[in-house]
Order: sequence, then C-alpha cells, then structure tokens
Amino acid sequence: MDSIVQPAATEQSSPSRNRLLLAVYTAAIFVSALLLFSVQPLFTKMVLPRLGGSPAVWSVAMVFFQSLLLAGYAYAHLLMQVRNRIVPVAVHLVLLIAAFATLPLGIASAYGEPPASGYAFWLLGLFAVSIGLPFFALAANNPLLQAWFVRTGHPAAHDPYFLYASSNIGSFLALLSYPFVLEPMFTLQMQNRFWTGGYGLLILLIGACGALLLRSPKLAVADALAEDVNAPAPGLLTRLRWIFLAAVPSGLLIAVTAHISTDVAAAPLLWVLPLSLYLLTWVVVFQSRPLLPHKWMLMLQPVAIAGVVVLLAFGGEQNLLLTLGGHQLCFFVIAMACHGELARTRPAARYLTGFYVALSFGGMVGGLFAGLVAPFTFTWIAEYPILIALAALCRPPATERLAGIVRWYWLALAALAVALVAPSYTTGDLSTWFGDHRVWVAGAVGVLAALLALILNAGRWKIFATVALALALIRVYPADEGRVTTVRSFFGVHKIVVTPGGYFHVLMHGTTIHGAERFRNDDGTPVIGRPEPITYYHRDGGIGQAVSAIRERKGAPLKVAAIGVGSGTLACAAERGESWTFFEIDQSMVDAARDPRNFRYISSCMPDMKPVIGDARLTFAKEPDGAYDLIIVDAYSSDAIPIHLATEEAMKIYKDKLAPHGAVVMHVSNRHLDLETVVVGIADANDLKSWVFNEDSGRDSDYIFSTDVVISAREEADIGRLASSKQWEQTEADDRVRVWTDDYSNILGALYRRLRDGE
Repeated sequence: MDSIVQPAATEQSSPSRNRLLLAVYTAAIFVSALLLFSVQPLFTKMVLPRLGGSPAVWSVAMVFFQSLLLAGYAYAHLLMQVRNRIVPVAVHLVLLIAAFATLPLGIASAYGEPPASGYAFWLLGLFAVSIGLPFFALAANNPLLQAWFVRTGHPAAHDPYFLYASSNIGSFLALLSYPFVLEPMFTLQMQNRFWTGGYGLLILLIGACGALLLRSPKLAVADALAEDVNAPAPGLLTRLRWIFLAAVPSGLLIAVTAHISTDVAAAPLLWVLPLSLYLLTWVVVFQSRPLLPHKWMLMLQPVAIAGVVVLLAFGGEQNLLLTLGGHQLCFFVIAMACHGELARTRPAARYLTGFYVALSFGGMVGGLFAGLVAPFTFTWIAEYPILIALAALCRPPATERLAGIVRWYWLALAALAVALVAPSYTTGDLSTWFGDHRVWVAGAVGVLAALLALILNAGRWKIFATVALALALIRVYPADEGRVTTVRSFFGVHKIVVTPGGYFHVLMHGTTIHGAERFRNDDGTPVIGRPEPITYYHRDGGIGQAVSAIRERKGAPLKVAAIGVGSGTLACAAERGESWTFFEIDQSMVDAARDPRNFRYISSCMPDMKPVIGDARLTFAKEPDGAYDLIIVDAYSSDAIPIHLATEEAMKIYKDKLAPHGAVVMHVSNRHLDLETVVVGIADANDLKSWVFNEDSGRDSDYIFSTDVVISAREEADIGRLASSKQWEQTEADDRVRVWTDDYSNILGALYRRLRDGE
C-alpha cells in the first residue's frame, strides 16, 4: 500500500501540477462568473420592451437571479454531500450539457404578450422558462468548483475563499464591459452568439476541472476532508447573522438602482453601475490582505449612512453626477462594511457550501423585500430609507466610550423626536421653521448618528434609532412644497403635488414633471371653464404648434393617436368632432388623471375617454394602417425613457399607421440624454424627414416649460406652416450616430452627447 501511496504524494506536491490546478480552476470560475453576470443585463434588455421599459423590470429580474442563485448554491451544497467523487462531476456536466441544448437565449413563445396585471409574477415565469436552466447551472459553479478545489489536495485548498474573489472579478468585468463595450458595439443577436460560445467553452473548462479532481490522489482528498474536522460548526445565531448581513446590501442594491434609474433610463448602463460596485465589495473583502481594511469601512459606514440621509433630504436629482456618484459611493461603503463582516466571520472550508447557501438566501430575502414586497406594501419608495436604517444594525457589537453620557441617550432621543416630529401635526411658527429648514435638521440628525459611532462608539441600536429619526423627518417634512399624494404601481411612483395656496396641481415621476393644471388664478379665485393646457403642451409650444399646423393643413377634424396619458392634458388639445385615441401602459396613471380632485383635463374635455391599456408597441401595432393624421409619442416627458419606443422598428409601426399626409410628433425633452439625434436617425431610416423644435418659454413659474419636439413626415408639405417656421429646423440624420433598433441601442452615447453639448 505504501508503494502505491508514495508516488501519489509526490504527484500531489508537484509544482507544475499545482500551477495547472490553480490555472484551470481560476479560469473556469472566472469564465462562469463572466457568463453569469453578463447574461443579466443582456437578457433583461431583451425583455424590457414587453413591459414598457419600466425600471421595475430590472428589480424583478434581480429577484429572479438572486432566487436562482440560492437554488444553485443549495444544489451545490447537496451534491457535495456525496462522498463519491465521480457522481458530482458526472451530474453537473450532464446538467451543463442539457442547459447548453436550450441555447441560444430567447424569450419563450408562451410569453409573447403580457397580462393586464400581475406583471411581476408574469416576469418571473418568463425568466424561469426562458433562461432558468442555463442560469441555474451557472449559479452552482462558484461553490461547487471551490468545493472540488478543496478536494484536489492543492496547497491553498485549506482556504479556497480567494477563488470567490476571482469569481467576483469576472462578474465585475462582465458588468462593466456590458454598457461600455458590448452594448455600444454589438447588437443583441451578436451578444447572444458570443454568450452561447462562452457557455460551450465553460463546459470544456469544467470538464477539465472534474478530470483534475478525479485524478487527485485519494490521500489528498481524505486529508482535505479531515483537515477541518475539529472546526466547530456555525451556530444558528451565526447563520442568521450571515443572512441578515447579506440581505441588507442585496436589498439596498435594488433600492438604490431604482432610485437612480427612475430619473435617467431603464437601461443596462444604470443597472450595472451599482451591481458592479456590489460585486467589487466581494472582491475586496475576500482578499487575504484587503486594499480597504475592514476597520476603515466600519469607521466610514456611519458617515455614508449620514450621506444618504442628506442626499434624500435635498430631494432633487437635477445634478446627474451627484445622483449617480453620491448615492453609489455611500452604497459602496455600506456594502463594504456588511460584506466585510461576512468575510471576518466566514467558517472553515469544511462548511464552505453551507456558508454560501446562507449568503445567497440572505441575498434572495433582501431582493424579495426591495423588488416584490415593498412595491405592493408602500405607496412611496420606503424600502430605501428602511434598508439604510437597518444597515446600522450590521455593525459589530461595540464597547461604548463615555458610557455615563450614552446612558442618557434614549431619553434625549425621545425628547428630540417629540420636538421635531410633533410640530408637523400642529400649526404654528415651529412647524413652519422645521419645514423651511428640513434639509439642515434631517442632515444634522444624520450627522449625529455618525458622531455617535465615531466619537462615542455607540451601540448599533442607538445609531439605528438616530438614523431612523432622521429618515422619518424627511418623510414628515418632504422636499416638495405643498400637499403630496403618491400613487405607486409596477411602473413607478407618481406624486400629485398641490402647490402652496392650491394654485397648481402637478404630476411628477421622480423629479420630472409629467403635467400640471392651474386651479387658481393669480388673485386666488378658482379657475372655471375648460382647463388650458400648460407645461409641455401649451399652444405656443412644440406639441401645441404641431397639432394646430396639422389641423390647419388638413382643414378638417383630425384623427389622432397619443401614446401616454400623463395628467390628461392633451385631452383639452382636441376640438369638437375630432377622434383622439390614447394609449397608456399604467392603469393607475389613468385613474389618477380621471379624478377631478387631481386634474380636470379628462373630466372637462374628454369624459368618455377610453384609453387602450398595455404597452404601446404591442397595442398600437394592432391599429389599422393608414388611420391617423397625427401620432403623438409622449412617453419621454419622464427621463426614465422606454427605449423600445424610439427604435427603427417602432418608427416603422408609427409610419404604417399614418394617413397619406400624416405626421409623427415625438416629445423628447430630457435632462440627461440626447434623444433628438436618435429620433431623427430612426425617422431617416424609414425615409421620413424631420424638423426639430427647441425653444425656452421663459415661463417656468407659470408651469409653461420649454420643450424639445421632433416632427417627422414623408414630405415637407405634410407638416404645413411648420416647414417655413423659424422655430422649426429641418435636421438631417447624423451619420456618426448608429441608428437605434430593437437589437441595438446606446444609452452611453446619448448621455455623452448631452454632456458634451452642455444642454
């Protein structure tokens, strides 16, 4: 027996064999992570057009990915309970090959058109049927390959967590390369081909890993299994702590992504930035010598929490760099602190797969809360501040300094809460003062939490209570002036703001105004009669001029299709005898606009309006060809744009539905993205000429805004007097800008052009 074992031991210690093992396993884990995280933005972008480009699609997608990650980790954990080395290798290779047979990626035929409600569960079913098997197989690779590596007898096998860092480096690179390389350069179809080829390469690499495991000496395997035999098993409280530490940053990932993408675009660029930072934290904390020591992150975490409090208190997201940079920097620090605690308390390699199951379960819990539970529970985005407060509880236990002072903390905090919150339910100068100084008051309380942590080393529950009070103040004294009502649906949170004195009712999505109506004249008397269209729809603006010019050119009542209801303002742009059909994806938006307590446009001008509910790409395509004199695409007054309504294929649908001399008007006002170039390009691709209107009204105080509008038609004569108007400039397509299609779009390019032009 000894004569057989001795050569095996020599083989085990061979430097060349150890290098080969490390190279193959690292490559397999790296490629697996690359595929796992590149498929997320790739496939979600394929799904976006089915549900109006809603940012919530990504939130639900994250819930699916995190849930399947848990399933993959649990499968790996169970598979590695088998002592026989051949069974795990054979079973997993069969699974990978079966998954490869379902490629290339595609949306299952049974999910062609979404239902009228229950979008989240419909999406989960779509993801499960379409990519469930290949993603599940990928999800199992990281813990499974690490467990195999432990059993190879490699000198580093006693602590394989460094391979987790390699996995996250692959994930990090995949996510960063998507918006900056893959999306701008390649179509979805080409990306799909690359991904399928990568999956085939991965199967070969994992096959090589399995072969190396099976050729490992039995003695090495036995030693690996026995090495940590005396290591104590993690207790229930430890496992629950792991779950909590994983759940908070996972939920924050979805919450902060929704927060920043609502005002820019539902696009991979803004999905992958927070997710890349999230993965980067895993890379850093599992290094043997982290570049950012854990104690530093614990010191910075209260400062980051206070930073989020201040950012939320300011409310507005007019500054794109502040929105993207501030929230994500704070998120990174908070996630580093949470994940650093996980790395600090990680178990021996013997319990590796169970540790990963706990992490993935926590990730799923956080994702479910932020992606599914919160949207059905809260009428506003409460999950973000809730998770920020819970982040304070992720800190380790502390030995408080100056305990005599801290002992009185709870009494002092209660007195402060009464002083700050109680005035909001009363009238008087104190309430007014707090309302006027809301940013400073809430920010000061948030800074107090940071000081408690840094100077007094206060316990986590005291910090949590202080942060909760600061965040409650932001809700009690909102940034919006006047009375605010919120309406939440799958497609976002809308606010109906009644300005001080009740002069205007304003509809907002994020920080973008969708529409407004004047309810009182300057002298305070109520406005009576037919409401006058304002905001982007006033008669002198681009949309108002377009409607008037097409009506004048036709010399008869118009037949109009309007995509997007908003506050219902365009209902009052119609004249007697005209036929206007509205298309809207969000029923809650229609209900809010119909209520005369909110807006009177529909009730006064078109009480019998029956909007077509559903995604306009699907519903409008069913309309008869050649039916409309004018098509108004008003889906972009929110900066969170539905990209699939601005593609070459979408413009072809609009063109097909136009009457012989009809025109398409697209409202492209946007603070962050240059969409004029995009629309002119897709119109040119359909042999349509385009004219651009861009003029500042100078009447923002009256809620009459400047607008960016593009009108496209077959011939110059089709747009009547607009063709000779100095306010409308005929614009040629920019050959340097690639035409957006259902298979290609480039948010980064649109963002760059807006920043470059300084508009």
